[in-house]
Amino acid sequence: MARINLEHIRHAYGPNPKKPSDYSLKEVHHEWNDGGAYALLGPSGCGKTTLLNIISGLLQPSEGRILFDGKDVTNLSTQDRNIAQVFQFPVIYDTMTVYDNLAFPLRNRRVPETEVDRRVKEIIEMIGLSDWSRKKAQGLTADQKQKISLGRGLVRSDVSAILFDEPLTVIDPHMKWVLRSQLKRLHKQFGFTMVYVTHDQTEALTFADKVVVMYDGEIVQIGTPAELFERPSHTFVGYFIGSPGMNVLPATVEGSAVHLGGQTINLGFAPKIASGARTELGIRPEFIRLGREGMPVTISKVEDIGRQKIVRAQFADKPIAIVVHEDGDIPSDPRVTFDQAAINIYADSWRVPDTSRVGGGA
Repeated sequence: MARINLEHIRHAYGPNPKKPSDYSLKEVHHEWNDGGAYALLGPSGCGKTTLLNIISGLLQPSEGRILFDGKDVTNLSTQDRNIAQVFQFPVIYDTMTVYDNLAFPLRNRRVPETEVDRRVKEIIEMIGLSDWSRKKAQGLTADQKQKISLGRGLVRSDVSAILFDEPLTVIDPHMKWVLRSQLKRLHKQFGFTMVYVTHDQTEALTFADKVVVMYDGEIVQIGTPAELFERPSHTFVGYFIGSPGMNVLPATVEGSAVHLGGQTINLGFAPKIASGARTELGIRPEFIRLGREGMPVTISKVEDIGRQKIVRAQFADKPIAIVVHEDGDIPSDPRVTFDQAAINIYADSWRVPDTSRVGGGA
């Protein structure tokens, strides 16, 4: 397993990049811990697969260095980096049996056959293909073939890192949950450094210890699922994480007061905001209380989704979402209050920390 350092990495697919917009991957400068489980999360085209391919050696960065445990591997091949990579679409040997597909990377490294048999049987049981072990891979379904691909990435115990590029795309929903749980268990058991690319927030939040959120070619936040939910460092993180996403409302900040339309909310701290910055208030739908006291709203729609209701409303002439418990009352003259501790203030899309609290809290 390896500690991965990304030192001032940038990448442009075109020649002679000069300005930030020329780079598909803007500057990335981070250290990822040995044995960590990371998810690269973001929409299509945000740069997550580009970054994964730079880590694996399939792509040479335009600028910067990659280090595994302090060793510069920037110019090394994928093989020399000693990593395993699982792709979105399965890459397997159709003429081999399921067993031999999993055994191949071990036999290629001259692992003793008794150890090969032990590891293959362990992984083949985990991916649920024990009954198929002696059958040729060419007769399997797409999701079974992807299980083989996943298994081949996991069968080696000597790799520096295992990289996953949207590996569950062709897997049925129930098996996705099963395999995510098993990957998490394997990570805890063996301590592999794992990097998992996905556009699915559920996959990212259930798999990773730390989620790396990417937007427009850059990393906008690295954090635990709780940190991403409670303290999104960028408005995109607020939109992208959560269902529904965070409410982001244009606001004017004066001292410790924030004004939204004709309404004023006391923040309890005075954000330090540069002159001329665009300011917004962000609050999760879960932290808005709907009742008979507070600021007036106009309800336009109520969506009953089982254990909770999503109330769509207008507040200060802007649309907001409010989450209400399934048994929650919807008053005829609705009003809202915001949980003060859950309010985030943004300047030019970036969160302004509360420096009055330790660690820059609310």
